[in-house]
Amino acid sequence: MKKFKEHWEITQNWQLIYPILGIILSLACGILIARRLDFFLEPGALQTVYLVILTLVLTYLIIKLSLYCFKKLKNRWILQYRWQFIAAFIVFAITGSTAGRISSPVMQALGLGSDSISGWIYWPLRIIIIFPLYQVLLLIVAWIFGMYSFFYAFEKKMLSRMGLGFLFKN
Repeated sequence: MKKFKEHWEITQNWQLIYPILGIILSLACGILIARRLDFFLEPGALQTVYLVILTLVLTYLIIKLSLYCFKKLKNRWILQYRWQFIAAFIVFAITGSTAGRISSPVMQALGLGSDSISGWIYWPLRIIIIFPLYQVLLLIVAWIFGMYSFFYAFEKKMLSRMGLGFLFKN
């Protein structure tokens, strides 16, 4: 455990929540993907073994991909500790999932459901609606995870590059 803490630059025990959450969320993603890929086996013991093995393989691949991304982003993201990369990925995952989930009810509330307008209009409008929702949710979730200052700077830089930097001027 000492080596693990040193590797992730964990100085206090409460910071262990981020690697633990990262592993749990990777496992949950592996389970969700494996269940989607279960389209040819009949329910039973063989199906369970298949799902367990596929889940473990997918979880391993997700963790390896995340670690690869950490290495690539190490010089681009200015974070003090390595465990903060895990926290940042968790914030992005929660925010993206939440924005995607709530965009459909928001569209319905505006009277722009997928059944009332063409898909050619619905999907661009949904993306346009998701964008500001995502920006607000990103800061809220970042605040909950103690990463507000990093994500505020991240959003400020991103929106400036998109020509929307005027939103942050005082």
